[in-house]
Amino acid sequence: MSNNTQDILDLYKSKVMPTYTPSLVLASGTGVTVRDVDNRVYYDFTSGIAVHNVGHCHPRVVEAIKDQAAAMTHCSNLFVNAPATLLAQKLVDLSGLDGKVFFCNSGAEANEAAIKLARRWGSQNGGRYEIVTMRQGFHGRTLATLAATGQAWCQEGYDPLPVGFVYADFNDIESVKAAVTDKTVAIMLEAVQGEGGVTPATEEFMKGVRALCDERNLLMICDEVQCGMGRTGTWFAWQGYDVKPDLFTLAKALADGIPMGALVSNAKFADVFTPSSHASTFGGNPVAASAALAVIDVIEEENLLENVQKTSTLFREALQALVDKYDKLLEVRGKGFMVGLVVDGDAKEIVEALQGQSILALTAGPNVVRFLPPLTLGEGDLEDAVDMISDAFDCVYGE
Repeated sequence: MSNNTQDILDLYKSKVMPTYTPSLVLASGTGVTVRDVDNRVYYDFTSGIAVHNVGHCHPRVVEAIKDQAAAMTHCSNLFVNAPATLLAQKLVDLSGLDGKVFFCNSGAEANEAAIKLARRWGSQNGGRYEIVTMRQGFHGRTLATLAATGQAWCQEGYDPLPVGFVYADFNDIESVKAAVTDKTVAIMLEAVQGEGGVTPATEEFMKGVRALCDERNLLMICDEVQCGMGRTGTWFAWQGYDVKPDLFTLAKALADGIPMGALVSNAKFADVFTPSSHASTFGGNPVAASAALAVIDVIEEENLLENVQKTSTLFREALQALVDKYDKLLEVRGKGFMVGLVVDGDAKEIVEALQGQSILALTAGPNVVRFLPPLTLGEGDLEDAVDMISDAFDCVYGE
C-alpha cells in the first residue's frame, strides 16, 4: 500500500464510516510530539483527546505492555489477574473513597456502569431511577450516555432516547435543586466540562451538589473520563474542590492508549453490583491494567501533577497575552492542562491555522479552541509551542 498521504486518506474515506473528518495521517509519536507519514512533526496538544497524559510511547508504559503481552494478553473475568487487582487497589487508594472498582473498556461504558449502578440502588430504595445531568455536559455515545448528555447536536436522529435523564444548568445549584424530584436517584456531572466548552465547575457549585446529594440521599457521580488522571493538576478533578463523590468514572488516559475504563465507588455503594448483575468481557484486561499501573508510576515518579500546576499556569498566561493582543480572542479558561480559548468566530478556523503551524488542537463547541497537552510538557517545548500558536494567530488576524 502507498504511504502517500492522499492515497491513505482516499482509502480511509472509501472504507471507513464517515464519523470523523481527518486531514492528517499520523505514523508515530514520541513524548509531546507526533510525526505524520510525510515526516512532518507536530506538537500534540490534543494528547489523542486527553489520552496520552504521560506522552506518546513513554518507555515505562511500552515496556509494561510488552512484558504483559508476552505473558498473557487476556484473562476471563471468571478468573483473577494480578495487574487488574493491583490497579483496583491503586485507584481506591488514590481516590481515598475506600470502595471498589468495576473495569470496562471505555468512558461510555464506565458511565453506563455508573448509570446502571445508580438505577439498581434506586430500585432497592424507593424505586427511583432519574439522574440529573448538566446542560453542555458530555458522557458518551451509547444510547444511555447520549441521553445523559445535555447537548442536542449529538442526540439528533437517535430518538427515542432512553428515559430517566433530566437536565439542569451547570454552575447553577438552584437549577439542579429544581430538577430533583422524588424519582431522582443521582446527580451526574463533570468537574470540568470538556466537550461542552472547557468550563470548570465553581467550588460553590460542587459543594452545593454534594450537600444536596447528602440531604436528599442521592448519589453524586463525577465523570472524570476527560478531566481525570492528573490533567487538572490533581489525580482526579473533583479532588480540587474539597468534595468526594459516591462514584466516579475513568477512561481515556487511564491506560495511555490501551482501551480501558473504570468505575470507582465509595464503600457505601461498593456491593450494589452482585454476580451476573453487570459484566464486561474485556474489563480489567491484563495488558491494559499493566499499562495503567505504569502510567500511575510515571505520574508519581516524574512529579507530573506538580508539573501540570506549574507549567499550565505559564501556558494560560501566554494565551492571556494573546487575548490582550487580539480583539477576536475573548477568554482563557479551564483548569490545569485542560485549557479553552474562547474566540469571536469559528474555532475550526483557528484549529486549522494551528495545524498549519504544526500545533494540533481541538474544538470544544463552535467557538472554543481546546488545548490538552501531555502532562509531561516542559517549559522549553511550551515556549516553542507558544511561538507557533502566536504565528497561527498572526496568520488568521493578519499581523
